[in-house]
Amino acid sequence: MINILEVNETNKMIEQEKLDVRTITLGISLLDCSDADLDTLNQNIYSKITRLSRDLVSTGREIELEYGIPIVNKRISVTPIALVTGKACTTCDDFVSVAHTLDTAARDTGVNFIGGYSAIVSKGMTRNDENLIRSIPKALSSTERVCSSVNIGSTKTGINMDAVKLMGEVIKETAEATKDNSSLGCAKLVVFCNAPDDNPFMAGAFHGISEADAVIHVGVSGPGVVKHALEEVRGKDFEILSETIKKTAFKVTRAGQLVAQAASERLGIPFGIVDLSLAPTPSVGDSVAEILEEMGLESVGAPGTTAALALLNDQVKKGGVMASSFVGGLSGAFIPVSEDQGMIDAVNRGALTIEKLEAMTCVCSVGLDMIAIPGDTPASTISGIIADEAAIGMINQKTTAVRLIPVIGKDVGDAVEFGGLLGHAPVQQVNPFGCSDFINRGGRIPAPIHSFRN
Repeated sequence: MINILEVNETNKMIEQEKLDVRTITLGISLLDCSDADLDTLNQNIYSKITRLSRDLVSTGREIELEYGIPIVNKRISVTPIALVTGKACTTCDDFVSVAHTLDTAARDTGVNFIGGYSAIVSKGMTRNDENLIRSIPKALSSTERVCSSVNIGSTKTGINMDAVKLMGEVIKETAEATKDNSSLGCAKLVVFCNAPDDNPFMAGAFHGISEADAVIHVGVSGPGVVKHALEEVRGKDFEILSETIKKTAFKVTRAGQLVAQAASERLGIPFGIVDLSLAPTPSVGDSVAEILEEMGLESVGAPGTTAALALLNDQVKKGGVMASSFVGGLSGAFIPVSEDQGMIDAVNRGALTIEKLEAMTCVCSVGLDMIAIPGDTPASTISGIIADEAAIGMINQKTTAVRLIPVIGKDVGDAVEFGGLLGHAPVQQVNPFGCSDFINRGGRIPAPIHSFRN
């Protein structure tokens, strides 16, 4: 049982160390909205979303005031749209109309993002899947709150290289479609391997088909809290370091559990999971990079960075599992570039490259996240980066993801401003050698031998 005394213990973390609940995300199944008529489908989707989420934002504000815990975002995730449309969507423009419906529902309910303009194509693509994927550039350039994700691989099925090739092209098209806004559409598009069904964080959130009709997920974040705790054990051995991270993660997760249960009770919707992900922001003191540097690194990217991140990620998960029986989603440490001032500084000083970031993704929660690259980067190169990251996830039985932003008109060394929590970023160098012959082979990379577990 969680009580108010545990919340009071977090007051210092909230006031001085930037602890917050990053998001309350309401997951909604749209499977029962399917209809052969496009207008009816859109009406069903709008009606169900607005009916279930009409009190989401106001409830979040009530909990903030009552417990004193900031809740930064209120969001919605829905069933991957490619699974819902049935015979109603036969063209890319039909899918775009559904994206507009999602955007309108998000606006009318007051949430900042809605995720689930998605397709699951880890083994193959249906016609609906392909049409949705090809519609993404137009959908993201003509909506404000819609987020999109595509799962192109899994440990169980291998990597769908046809989808990998297509996603490289779609990312480039999305960048072009939103070039007047720093190619920002790509910040709302994630390519996954082993995507979880219960992730509350955007832009990759969708409501998995294994979930209930509606559930409440909460994502908690506190890089500043962890960094402050580590300042108290500076120079101590790794056992003390590990225990400090684990105990801090426990306290943060308990605060998230309280918020999740309160939201569940007030909305009359079942509680799903708490996602304890150390998700940074551009604010000073809210950085995963600074945690790693507090461990003893001169700069993120220095030798030892991957080991430090592995320790951090593992202890965060251990602390979270002690605090809640329902820890899920991604739960660990995010390493986005544009959203973490410490990462930005490391790139600018030449300590952190895309190749080092890729190595770090072997042990972090997600993958290559919010990285600005030159606008003239070939689609095949983007596909190659996606394939590399998917291979890490497939072989290591973990979620990996790619959110690259080829900023049209920008080159290495330029800076780009995205605004808000998305921050700003230096444009980073990508490997200049090509991989188009590899990407153009088509077909599937088979699942690894350890996928055979039946």
